Amino acid sequence: MMTAYRSSGTPVPLTPATLQVALDPDVVWVDLEQPTREEELQVERLMHIEVPTRDDLRDIEPSSRLYADENAIYLTASILCRADSPAPVLADVAFVLTPSCLVTVRYDDPKSFKLFAAALGKLSGGASSAHLTLARLLETIADRTAEILEQADLRGDALLVKIFGENGQEPGRRKPKELERLLNEISAHHRLIAKARGSLTTLSRIMTFLQAAEVVRQDREVRDLVKSISRDIQSLSEHAGFLSGNVTFLLDASLGLINVEQNAIIKIFSIASVVFLPPTLVASTYGMNFKYMPELDWVFGYPSSLVLMAISAIIPIFFFRWRGWL
Repeated sequence: MMTAYRSSGTPVPLTPATLQVALDPDVVWVDLEQPTREEELQVERLMHIEVPTRDDLRDIEPSSRLYADENAIYLTASILCRADSPAPVLADVAFVLTPSCLVTVRYDDPKSFKLFAAALGKLSGGASSAHLTLARLLETIADRTAEILEQADLRGDALLVKIFGENGQEPGRRKPKELERLLNEISAHHRLIAKARGSLTTLSRIMTFLQAAEVVRQDREVRDLVKSISRDIQSLSEHAGFLSGNVTFLLDASLGLINVEQNAIIKIFSIASVVFLPPTLVASTYGMNFKYMPELDWVFGYPSSLVLMAISAIIPIFFFRWRGWL
């Protein structure tokens, strides 16, 4: 699907048959979402550029993700998608900056693109040029990433409450299934933050590349905006690193609680075995088959052995309570 956007923010759906007619000088952005090969070829012929394919976007070599030729600047970033779902992913998006128009190629639907398309006509100062449009779009992507990290921070606080309880109150003993679900939630939380950090890394590389581009250095407004976005991305990367450290703490804390629960269970079995050991010794003593055992002929031998077993079990219990082991 191809969509063109004028500087006023008005979208213009494109088809290969109408592309040349619709792409007037007022168009500053052409968005290719899940493009067909026919659409790619049409854009290439019209704008004299190479439209990156899906395989090109997957290339991780810096020389394949950031480069320029005589007609355009080619940038590829990994944008965080489906952040609100249980399985967030990184979608590779290509930005092709020509002197007159910005072309984006994507095979997923990052929310930041919808936000930018909706706000394009409302931006302060508008988007009068292709490189300003690119800077504004990257700014929206950075803002969306910041929003995701804020939500992740709140989610981390909620996980902390689940682990340690609220207002200093112990959460109580948990069932194994609850601890397992807690570990799964921490794993999903870590995955989201890791994806966000990966996205910010690629965005940081793009901003460094853009700051050295001649078209950016010649435009003071775009140059200052790119520097501001670069600083924001650096701050977000540091914040994502802080959240990643919190995830490590959450994981260690949850595993520590699991160990405490396991130790409590093992302690119960250990104490039970020690408590029942003396009565077992008494019972095994009078269960031996010796001919001459005086207590066997004693009238009170049986009840006395029961009392002795009970006393031998009670004494360890009181001893453990006195030592604070129970």
